[in-house]
Formats: sequence, structure tokens, C-alpha cells
Amino acid sequence: MLECDELCTFVGRHDRPLWIWLAMDRATRRIVGCFIGQRDAPGAFGLWQSLPTPYLDALCHTDGLREYRSVVFGALHHIGGTQHIERFNATLRLRLAHLVRQSLSFCRQQANLETLVWLFLHRYNLSLP
Repeated sequence: MLECDELCTFVGRHDRPLWIWLAMDRATRRIVGCFIGQRDAPGAFGLWQSLPTPYLDALCHTDGLREYRSVVFGALHHIGGTQHIERFNATLRLRLAHLVRQSLSFCRQQANLETLVWLFLHRYNLSLP
């Protein structure tokens, strides 16, 4: 089973939001998919493309964002039950200064943000038993 959610940050200017889409395996708490882009249907599709093959037909819990319906179909999509990924989002905001608040810190280039997030995700996954 998967939990999917998105997290907002800013790149370049404070009027250009960018969303970090994440997918977590509920059993192991590992982050199995990530996409950084806009909060729209192509963003949801980007997250879906980042998932390994065994997760493509898994039960998916989301926050009810309309864009998830374009990639998760029928009985595989459940709204709610996203407490673990929400807790991870709080951890991500706590540990990465670029995600704390839009007025305090932000990346000037998207590539820098992507590198920072990917390094954190890999380290987080390695720290799990």
C-alpha cells in the first residue's frame, strides 16, 4: 500500500511555487517515489512514473487531490489514511531549511532543490531498518 502527498516550496522568486510529490510504502515507511514539479495532472503523472513496477497496482491512499484520479483508478484509490506521509513531510520541513518558510529560505535554482531533496530521501531510506 502507498501513501501519496505533496509539499510546497518556492524556487527563484516567492511567487513561483513548486511542489514535491512523494509516495511512501506504508509497510516499510520507505519513500518509493518522488517528483518535483507543478501541482497538476502532469505532476501526478510524474510521481506515478517515478514508482517502481511492483507499486503500480498497489492500493494508494491520497489526500483527495483531484489530479490523483488521473493516475490512480477505481478501487485502488482511497482518500484519507495519509498520516505517515504527512508526518514525513513535517520531518522534511524540519530538516531542510529550504522548505521551512517561504520568507526565510528558498532555492534560486530548481536543480539545487532537486539535489537537496534526493540526497535527503536516499539518506532517510538508508536509515530505515
